[in-house]
Amino acid sequence: MFSYRHAFHAGNHADVLKHMVVIAALKHLTEKEAALAVLDTHAGAGLYRLDGDYAETSGEAANGVLRLLDAPKDAPALAPALQDYLDMVASFNAPGGRKVYPGSPFIMQRLLRDHDRLKLFELHPTDAKTLSANVAQLEAGRQVAVFREDGFEGVRKFLPPPSRRAFLLCDPSYEIKSDYARVAEMVNENLKRFATGTYAVWYPIIPRPEAHDLPRKLKTLANRAGKSWLHATLTVKSSKILTDEAGDTKRPGLPASGMFLINPPYTMKPVLQAALTQLVERLAQDKHATSTLESGG
Repeated sequence: MFSYRHAFHAGNHADVLKHMVVIAALKHLTEKEAALAVLDTHAGAGLYRLDGDYAETSGEAANGVLRLLDAPKDAPALAPALQDYLDMVASFNAPGGRKVYPGSPFIMQRLLRDHDRLKLFELHPTDAKTLSANVAQLEAGRQVAVFREDGFEGVRKFLPPPSRRAFLLCDPSYEIKSDYARVAEMVNENLKRFATGTYAVWYPIIPRPEAHDLPRKLKTLANRAGKSWLHATLTVKSSKILTDEAGDTKRPGLPASGMFLINPPYTMKPVLQAALTQLVERLAQDKHATSTLESGG
């Protein structure tokens, strides 16, 4: 169950979507003075090297964040949410540098105030150790806590938080098929426990029934609870498996992903609409690239 390593995928198009949405949400949520509790159920290692063995093996960042950074200087100005994302990535590098990619934990910590709290969960033994070492360098004291435990279960003890304000990010690898059901169960349970929290779920859009069922389940949960929701997707290429002249099949890799938010900040939809349009233009790998943005509640 520990074969997945996010370092292979750091900075890919799915990270671009996920982290852009997280930044947009937290920028709004931290405008209120009251403390915010932030929870990440699958935190990973926290920081990644785009020039390291893992990232260079997959090369996925080349069609994600690096493609955005390589845009011509005379390209049209970026939508604010997309510019905020690239500014965040740049802040972890020397001027003009592009070696370090911040994962969700470090992006979120950078946006928090002193009185906010960040709870990070990571079960993978190597990544949990690396995450703890990376977080220690922040010298953030009690603001950030790392737990080597199952985030699906671990978040329970922190919801509802004393401040009655929380943002939860759930982005498992979905390497295990049961993760899809566990995501829905976790959201359902915690919506009952803390109905006013903001819940953000990342998921892959792949030819698997569970992947297509998950956003429908989340929409049903939100509607049943009488809560607003926002669903953004980004597709960069076709999901079809291709066959070459020799008869060998070539799998396309991850073609698309989505972000589903329950109780999203009211500012999110127009902010994301402009950014998604630009992401399709800049990250498209074939004519099937597209995006969607739905809301309800």
